[in-house]
This record gives sequence, structure tokens and C-alpha cells, in this order.
Amino acid sequence: MKKFQKQNRFFSFTKIITLFSAVLLFAACSDDDESITQPTPQSNSSVLVIHASPDAPGVDLLVDNNVAGTGLTFPNNTGYLTVNSGTRNIKVNVSGTSTTVIEANLDLSADANYSVFAIDEVSQITALVVQDDLTPPASGNAHVRFLHLSPDAPAVDITLTDGTVVFGNNSFKDFTTFTPLTAGSYDLQVRAAGTSTVVLQLPGIVLEDGKIYSVFAKGFLSGDGTQALGAEIILNN
Repeated sequence: MKKFQKQNRFFSFTKIITLFSAVLLFAACSDDDESITQPTPQSNSSVLVIHASPDAPGVDLLVDNNVAGTGLTFPNNTGYLTVNSGTRNIKVNVSGTSTTVIEANLDLSADANYSVFAIDEVSQITALVVQDDLTPPASGNAHVRFLHLSPDAPAVDITLTDGTVVFGNNSFKDFTTFTPLTAGSYDLQVRAAGTSTVVLQLPGIVLEDGKIYSVFAKGFLSGDGTQALGAEIILNN
């Protein structure tokens, strides 16, 4: 009888251990299932769109056929828009219509920043896509880049008033990297490349400590009014 009781107790204890092990195994499987079924977080990119085509009408911006901005006019920009990383279809339509003037599939890296410029005269409007390095400037500096986006202007130098070249020999569609400049106020000139001929004065350009700027030549050399040759400054941060 005692032997039977001992065996019975042993049997009961064994069942408990087996049941407990099964519960643990089930819990572990459930945790694994949850980790498998949880969705991967979607990575993002930032895209800034700039209307830099002097004679083009206002435009709407579509990302994967979803409207991301409307009524963008020369020489304005959207500010940085957050979009899903990966291959995105970008369309620029004449504002309020389904007429597409630019369409491109962009491969956007995770956590990267891009500027998309709509450039050239309206009859041959196209997109210039540039990746933006928004690494903060060192203390006391600003970062500046220059883009030549005036379709009929010759190659140019960006200089100080004493002729010191800041950005040299840039032709239409050329652009520089972000370059550190000491924060402060600058009187700049746009000169025909390699000459002292000034085609545009840019007085009182203020560069703030820690800021990042894009400066682009806009309009037509032969234009007037809103389409006249000029410069536009974008704050990138």
C-alpha cells in the first residue's frame, strides 16, 4: 500500500512537471509567434520640392498618386515632406489638373534628405534631384551650397566684392556641395566665370551660426519682372 502511495505521488508530481513544461513551451511559442507577426517599422525619408522653372505655371506635387502639395509657384518650395523610404513615384502636375509635366521614380534611402528642383523653361521642364547632407556645421559656421538654375545664363562665379571666388565656374544645372563659411553678413556678386563682369549683385546675405543654406540662381538672364535673373535662398534646417 505504501509502495502504491509513493508511486501515485511520484506519478502526480511527474504530471505536474509535464504540464508546467507544456505551459512554458506554449508561452515561448506564443512569444515567438508575436515577434514573427509584428510589422516591421516603416523607415522614412525627407523630400523638399522647389519650383525653379521661371516660366512654368503653378504646380501640384503627387507622391505615389497622393497629393502632397498644391499651388506651388516659382520660385517657392514645399519645405521638407516626410515620405516612406524606398522607390516612390513623384509627379509634378499643372496645378488643378491631371496634366503631368514631370514624372520620376526616386529611390529614397532611409533617414536621408533630398531636394527635387523643377528646372529649365516650361517647354523642356525637368527635375534635378540632389541628396542633402544636413550634418550640422561646426560652431561659428554656416553651410552653404550654390546651384546654377538659370537656363540662359552663362557659367558663373560667386565671389566677394573684392573678387575672391567662393564658388567657381558653375554652368546651368551645376551644383556645389555644402561648404562651411564663417557666420556673418556677406556682399556677394555673380560674375561671368573667369571674368570681372558682374551680372548680379547679392548684397546683405546673412548666414547664421549653425544654419544650412541653398542659394540658387533663378530666372532668365534675358528675363524681366518675376522672371528676371536673381537668386533665391532656402534654409535647409
